[in-house]
Amino acid sequence: MTRAALLLSTLAPTLEHVPAASLSSAVPRRGGQRTGPSYRPAPGSIPDQPGVYRFSDAQGRVIYVGKAKSLRSRLNSYFADPASMLSRTRSMVESASRVDWTVVHNEVEALQLEYSWIKEFDPRFNIKYRDDKSYPWLAITLSEEFPRVMVGRGAKRKGNRYFGPYAHAWAIRETVDLLLRVFPMRSCRPGVFKNHRQLGRPCLLGYIGKCSAPCVGRIDAADHRRIVDDFCAFVSGQAAPMIKKLEAEMRQASDALEFERAARLRDDIGALQQAMEKNAVVLRDGTDADVIAMAEDPLEVAVQIFHVRGGRIRGERGWVADRFDDSGSAFLIEQFLLQLYADADPSVPDPATVPREILVPVLPESLDSLTRLLTERRGGPVEIRVPQRGDKRALMDTVAQNAGEALIRHKTARAGDLSTRNRALEELQDALDLPTSPLRIECFDISNLQGTEVVGSMVVFEDGLPRKNEYRRFVIRHVDGQNDVAAMHEVITRRFRRLIDDRRSLTRGGTPDGYGDDEGGPLLIDPTTGAPRKFAYAPSLVVVDGGPPQVAASAQALDELGISDVALCGLAKRLEEVWLPDSDEPVILPRSSEGLYLLQRVRDEAHRFAITHHRQRRSKSMVESVLDQVPGLGEVRRKVLLSHFGSLKKLRAASVEEIAAIPGFGTKTAMIIKQALDQQPERESINTATGEITSI
Repeated sequence: MTRAALLLSTLAPTLEHVPAASLSSAVPRRGGQRTGPSYRPAPGSIPDQPGVYRFSDAQGRVIYVGKAKSLRSRLNSYFADPASMLSRTRSMVESASRVDWTVVHNEVEALQLEYSWIKEFDPRFNIKYRDDKSYPWLAITLSEEFPRVMVGRGAKRKGNRYFGPYAHAWAIRETVDLLLRVFPMRSCRPGVFKNHRQLGRPCLLGYIGKCSAPCVGRIDAADHRRIVDDFCAFVSGQAAPMIKKLEAEMRQASDALEFERAARLRDDIGALQQAMEKNAVVLRDGTDADVIAMAEDPLEVAVQIFHVRGGRIRGERGWVADRFDDSGSAFLIEQFLLQLYADADPSVPDPATVPREILVPVLPESLDSLTRLLTERRGGPVEIRVPQRGDKRALMDTVAQNAGEALIRHKTARAGDLSTRNRALEELQDALDLPTSPLRIECFDISNLQGTEVVGSMVVFEDGLPRKNEYRRFVIRHVDGQNDVAAMHEVITRRFRRLIDDRRSLTRGGTPDGYGDDEGGPLLIDPTTGAPRKFAYAPSLVVVDGGPPQVAASAQALDELGISDVALCGLAKRLEEVWLPDSDEPVILPRSSEGLYLLQRVRDEAHRFAITHHRQRRSKSMVESVLDQVPGLGEVRRKVLLSHFGSLKKLRAASVEEIAAIPGFGTKTAMIIKQALDQQPERESINTATGEITSI
């Protein structure tokens, strides 16, 4: 069940109290049919109640999601005189071909459903805040028996506790290096930890006192966990009690004439104080707060946040977003707070993520509803307010200055990139004689090893940027030998047969539930799950890696399926020639052409994706073939070996002890496996797609 469907199911008991006339709109429904040039709903058909609405284009793809206290008032504003609208709002209304809505009981439910739909459908006209750069986190792997501290970037993972994000990775690494003197917890990777456990001696950090060396049994799991808890307490802002505790221990050691221990404690206190100096006090009342400021212009908005815990800045982060309508600062702040906090699990209160106080430059539009929502997320009271004077106002000004500088940097960096992408799409439209710019490009490639393990790849670029969540892989089973042309025909056939099947399954003429199209047009919403179906609409341009043979095979596959509205071309590697179906001469794009550069990027990405898939399958098949002859080793244990080591090369390098340590394997079986591997010498093979020589 999708997130939005789950949310609708939780709202159902509330909607039972809505009057019957409104309840008919409590499920997504047809707001209006396209009659002539307009799809405006009939007068009086829109309820005057809180709800969430969405605009969809002709293919059924959701392009905008919004909420309103009064659906009637808000939706009618979109059908006013186009001359009075901003160009971006007018573009959204003109791109849409239908509007649906869902009635809810109050604004809190509207906020929740709006956020769920934005996350699920990813509408291109909604404001999406993107990190203006990659920020490092300080993470503690609490799910491990001996937790370790590490500095990383990217998405958070379950089972870890995170601090930050921080502005500079080098600064947090210096701080961690200081703290390991006082809190000697594990900081090594799993491979290093496992290796030193087998060697029976610690690494350098264990010898110099910056690790308690749990790998060799110097400390048990319970004592190591206490060190980890002290580390987390200090980093989370509880520094003063820790220093007072160490000072008391230092005095006791001095009174007991244990001067060496007293000196070590003195040095530990100095290290903690030095670490604290890196985070100056900005709020003397010890407030836990997130301070948020914005810098905006008619096209974009930059948001900066300082995370203040215990009165000290513990992290900072920045986002940028495109503006698609004339929404004011209050709406922008509301959308940002939703993106920042509303993704937390509502069943698990999180006071560490949602602070007691949130300082903003302007109050959000739905202040009361948003406050109630964040109070649920935190499990305690939350206050959203605008600071007027004092230290908090001064800190807000500093954050606003950072936001302004971030917007300037972003616009400087993006100006060339955005104009370049637009120019590349326009050049491809002109060179390939396309009716419109190829906003969605799909590229296909084939990879094999001397006719074995044949695989295909499909990558997707939208607006000149990769959409990695829509990449697809193909395993070719109906082509014998090294026949890239036949393999390409199969891949194109399978991809576009899926297109036809999805269109057929999603076409429901005249249905009242809003998922069909009276004219038989395809929609992207699955009527069973309510989730978007990403392959129920066609690409603007299909690119195949190869010359005339591959292009001809792809064109034949499209003809056999009756697909005539998709442009096709091939990019040959040797001279970077662009080949079109039924053409004896290639299209030659200038070497400096941005359109050619975009095609090369798309082709290279498809090639990389295909090679990665091919290597994974080749490694798996080699492990299975080598281990087939090992007596007593069945299919289940072969899969366990492959899952544990990942490749034949790593399995060859493993020792008997490492193999025997896997659950279900003993020393005797491990010795037999090792002997079988040693009797199979490494061989070199050439990948025909890359010319790469590898050992297998």
